[in-house]
Amino acid sequence: MSVTGDYQTKNTLETFGFLPPLTQQEVYAQINYMLAQGLTPGIEHEAPENARDHYWTMWKLPFFGETELANVVNELEACRRQYPNHHIRLTGYDNYTQSQGVNFVVFKAQGGSRAW
Repeated sequence: MSVTGDYQTKNTLETFGFLPPLTQQEVYAQINYMLAQGLTPGIEHEAPENARDHYWTMWKLPFFGETELANVVNELEACRRQYPNHHIRLTGYDNYTQSQGVNFVVFKAQGGSRAW
């Protein structure tokens, strides 16, 4: 059995990759949902040419106990300023299951575009 359509040709970096780019408000809503679920935010970045075959580098340690949207957004922006040519994603770690509960790209490096 073969897969047909866009799924063969479209490269994605995360679950939302098959959807149109998220707006700023949609990204904020996802971050708020992550925080409301008690997930620990973690920011990772990687150069586009390495994004598919390398572990992404963590921006800082995960933000244990963080509950404020503004603090997460400020850290995402700081990472973007430091690494303007990298993809940047946000991961929500679940302390109970010791796994990732949420993971999506917030900034895409191509042409300096943003996911929001």
